[in-house]
Amino acid sequence: MGNDESEIVEIWSSPSSFKVHHRMCTQLSKFVERIAKVFPEIEAARPRCSSGVQALCLLNNAIGKAKSLLQYCSESSKLYLAITGGVIVSRCRRSTNMMEQSLSQIESMVPVMLAVEISQIIDDLREATFILDSSDEEAGKVLRELLQEDVSATDSLEFSEIKALQLAASRLCITSPKAILIEKRSIKKLLDKVGDSGQSKIKVLKYLFYLLKKYGNSVLGEQKDNACAQEEGSYTVCSQSFEVDSRVGDRKFGAQTNNLSRAIIPQVFKCPLSLRLMYDPVVIESGQTFERMWIQKWFEEGNHTCPKTKMKLVRQSLTPNTAMKDLISKWCMKYGITISDPSLQKAALPSLDSSSTSISSLCSSLNDLHVPLDISNMSLGSLDASYGSDTSSNKIADGSNRMPLWTNVHDIDLSRLTELNWDCQCKVIEDYETRLEHDNQVSHSLSSMNFVEPLIRFLRDARDLHDSRAQRIGCRLLLAFVSKNRSGIPYLNEDLFSLLASFLHSAAATEETLAILVALSSYAYFISKIVASGALASILNMLDSQNGKFQELAIKILHNLSSDVDIQSHIAPSEFLPKLVPFLKDATLAVSCLVILKNMCNTEHARVCVVETSGCLPSVAELLEIGSEEDQEHAVAILLCLCSQRDQYCKLVMNEGVIPSLVNISVNGNDKAKVSAVELLRLLRDVTYSVEQQCFGSEIHTSKDASSDPRKEKPSSKTSRIFGWKFPKLSKKISSLVIRKKE
Repeated sequence: MGNDESEIVEIWSSPSSFKVHHRMCTQLSKFVERIAKVFPEIEAARPRCSSGVQALCLLNNAIGKAKSLLQYCSESSKLYLAITGGVIVSRCRRSTNMMEQSLSQIESMVPVMLAVEISQIIDDLREATFILDSSDEEAGKVLRELLQEDVSATDSLEFSEIKALQLAASRLCITSPKAILIEKRSIKKLLDKVGDSGQSKIKVLKYLFYLLKKYGNSVLGEQKDNACAQEEGSYTVCSQSFEVDSRVGDRKFGAQTNNLSRAIIPQVFKCPLSLRLMYDPVVIESGQTFERMWIQKWFEEGNHTCPKTKMKLVRQSLTPNTAMKDLISKWCMKYGITISDPSLQKAALPSLDSSSTSISSLCSSLNDLHVPLDISNMSLGSLDASYGSDTSSNKIADGSNRMPLWTNVHDIDLSRLTELNWDCQCKVIEDYETRLEHDNQVSHSLSSMNFVEPLIRFLRDARDLHDSRAQRIGCRLLLAFVSKNRSGIPYLNEDLFSLLASFLHSAAATEETLAILVALSSYAYFISKIVASGALASILNMLDSQNGKFQELAIKILHNLSSDVDIQSHIAPSEFLPKLVPFLKDATLAVSCLVILKNMCNTEHARVCVVETSGCLPSVAELLEIGSEEDQEHAVAILLCLCSQRDQYCKLVMNEGVIPSLVNISVNGNDKAKVSAVELLRLLRDVTYSVEQQCFGSEIHTSKDASSDPRKEKPSSKTSRIFGWKFPKLSKKISSLVIRKKE
């Protein structure tokens, strides 16, 4: 995790960084921090099944929503946050539910030690509780009552407004000119972000601004000192109690948690893997006791040692430790503790509607509130600049300036990109490409809605405008995304592949497009989409280009595509192989070309083309002698595939003089090459011996006396040796080939 992200997490972990709801936000930020620390390990474990990819996407989405909520609570208006406190509580619960749901799915797909750490996070998420701070709840209550007050009671309205604002300001510590100025700016910033659909929110925000503007001076009166002292005391209590409260769940978990905090669990009662109280203790061959579920997972991963003693185990038997289970049961009864079975998976949480968890949904809770005054035409006026003007990062720029699309150094949001003019859009895309290239953590906040779809729109506009520069920078940003964000890859749809195929017909962003397709073609579930987009014909044509970089990237794409049996039928061997053969001479591309040939040799038509294409078989045979170990492995595999099908192919391979090279590989090659070389030598030996037997039989029939004349030399049963390997007597042709190779 980079230094920048560590700094952000540190800021979020401090309650003072949140304007309101300190305890809830700090608790949520700690969960985000813990999950962010294990996220790279989860990605490294590569849960590549479809459910694993979906769980990773869900987890990434949950982290993004939690970060968005935390950022909102650190920047929004205190008064507005107090009014919408119930919505903040609901969103915190939804975020932790999403994290729990995704981690529960991932837990069974990762190594046991990582699964233990994830399991601990899941337990804490299940027991997490979110409640409003008393001061925030009181401030929100009085403001909501004011918003619901009868408008007709004009005589008492002004008095109610003053009292409500004074109480709310004292509870939220808005008791200085600077604090009031910051609050006004926060309200104005929220108003700038609200769309036409949020009319209720606009009315409430304008009314809050009106109250501050009209009664701001009265807030600075006699309650100033008392309010700050009360807030400081409240904050101190919250900070001191948070570490305990954050681990206390709903009421049904409260008593048990308190019991566990009073009782010190004996070490012998804890599983050495999970470090938690055992539910079903079992003994393994080393004599150590473990929780059944965790030691089973350890063995299922292919481990053959004791996790604690590192002793190699002959058997992986699990024997119930009934004595230990009785001791644990008695200890739990003494302290009133109930242990749940860790193997029982919690039922899947209901799917969460993303629309209900967005920041914009906060205004939905205000539909029943009625602003006492008609302030639809109220002007916000200019703010007092005595404490400095807003920084550029906090302003919404007009069409001629850049607009801040991220809320912190690790967030990227392109959802409002179209609000800028074209030149500014290009500048933003270029800046994001630089940031994504140099910061690996940025990719975790990207999703379909805030990044992929806006970027596709930008690329489509760049193509329609024939803007070569915009096409290049857009493709470079997409390349950085697909190279670094495996969890976001499934967001890519068919429209993007059609767009990339169209870029291959223009010279503007050909290299960038090919590089993107290299990355995408490495995923099996994208291969059919690449072919369906019509890009394959353009990729094959790249082999005829005079650009070496284009040719290299095209071969890498074909290397990936050829692994799919269904796609092989879309490549015509008779037209493709003559283009591919020259690249077998290139040391950097030879291995990719050999893999393509090996994959294509699955069909008879392709095998015929391989032996009939001029220079193909000699180039493969040459790599047996001069190629790298990996080249040799694939070259032997190609020849073995040919020779195992037809005797005629064996004769053609023999004509290339491959015997010495094969013998050398069978001794000095890598493991796979050795096995294939020995098998190929056996096939060639059998074919040669069969030919000699046929010739020898014909000689017997042509001479009656050949077998009875003792002076005639009998066929030798001796075997010849070549480099230490035994073969039946080889024909003169093979022997001459071997001698020629030696020379």
